[in-house]
Amino acid sequence: MTFSLTTSGSLARRRCLLCILFVLSTVTIAVAEEPLKVTACQLKKDPPTYNHKLVEITGFITHASHNFTIYDPTCPTWPAIWLEYGGTINSGTVNCCKTMADRHRSQPLVVDGVPVPLTVNQQFEDFDRAIQPPLRPGQSGAVEHATLIGTFFAGQQMQDPDNGHYWGGYGYMGCCSMLAIQEVKDPDSEWHPDLDYGESNEKLDFQPGCTLRPLLPAEQDAALLQAQHDAESGSRDWAFTDPARVASDALSRVTHISHDQLAGIKLTHDTPTRKTYQWNSPENAKSYMAVVSRPYWLSFYAHDPKRVAWVAVIAYEATCTGETE
Repeated sequence: MTFSLTTSGSLARRRCLLCILFVLSTVTIAVAEEPLKVTACQLKKDPPTYNHKLVEITGFITHASHNFTIYDPTCPTWPAIWLEYGGTINSGTVNCCKTMADRHRSQPLVVDGVPVPLTVNQQFEDFDRAIQPPLRPGQSGAVEHATLIGTFFAGQQMQDPDNGHYWGGYGYMGCCSMLAIQEVKDPDSEWHPDLDYGESNEKLDFQPGCTLRPLLPAEQDAALLQAQHDAESGSRDWAFTDPARVASDALSRVTHISHDQLAGIKLTHDTPTRKTYQWNSPENAKSYMAVVSRPYWLSFYAHDPKRVAWVAVIAYEATCTGETE
């Protein structure tokens, strides 16, 4: 009888212990939050819906001294989504007015009272190495493709005189909503020497006293996609091999200067992935510059990723009235 009672008590205790373990495991599973899979376009369209949510987003990440953002070429780049690392590592990007030479924080990142950890593994290190100086030859910034998991912060609704209402308050001069990165997945580890991984605009070499007027729209990703498709269809197949013609064609289209006049366009800066052309008008004090490249991001939309067309990414008209130094 005693044996029977002891056995029953032991069994009851074991069952109780199993119940406790089951409850704890259930709580643990409930706490482990699964990220919402979203696109950059979805986040930009409705930032408040995703505020403080853990999200997973795949896109193109740009990084330079004053820019660390993620974008999708199928929707406008503005307003941007700023990026920052969680944990105790900062990205080295300038948010406002000072450099960030020290890339280590004394405390882990906390935003709006929300702690943001960071998984530092091989994928993170590969990603960070790809976007940080020293960059690949000819780059002034970096573009990388990856999947990011992190907490999204919508910010506050703000007013822009040119673009109306937007959500921002984070990043450079409070430009943007923000994704605080907790994990990096699947960074693109391949590098193709004939593709332009650069982020920022070409440095302008016009003399002092020149007034510059941009000739291409700020949002032109759709036009570049169309140019790639036109080259692949055969209607502009010369765009694969003749960057000078791409430059003169772009200038002719936006200035209505004839192709014959632009035949004297000169190559002023040359790399395997980005070329700058300039043409000076013999009739007035105006000069024209066009920069063409093979953008890395276009390879993701090309029929053959190794066959990206030359496209015009920058064009300026310069009216020069000052004296040449």
